[in-house]
Amino acid sequence: QVQLVESGGGLVQAGGSLRLTCAVSRRIFTTNTMGWYRRAPGKQRELVARMDDVGGITYADSVKGRFTISRDNPKNTIYLQMNNLKPEDTAVYYCNILWPYDRTNYWGQGTQVTVSS
Repeated sequence: QVQLVESGGGLVQAGGSLRLTCAVSRRIFTTNTMGWYRRAPGKQRELVARMDDVGGITYADSVKGRFTISRDNPKNTIYLQMNNLKPEDTAVYYCNILWPYDRTNYWGQGTQVTVSS
């Protein structure tokens, strides 16, 4: 079992920045596939950014150049730095890890990000 806890969401004006944090209850490694997803009102959950098990990073086209995913393995934490936020970034953001030992996707409870125009 793996628990993920997100934090750092909030209300920000367009053009502002937020940094989301995801604390993982188990030790993480560079080989773990981890990422951030979001669900906007009335829409399906979508990928925002992901780090795969061979060091590759994928971003949604809508956030390229504005968002940066990173990890701190000793702290068992991943981050999502979000700059130049837009109202369309408003959503609940979820942290995800594909745990290799039981091949299960684990999710956090989500953190709300609201961007006002």
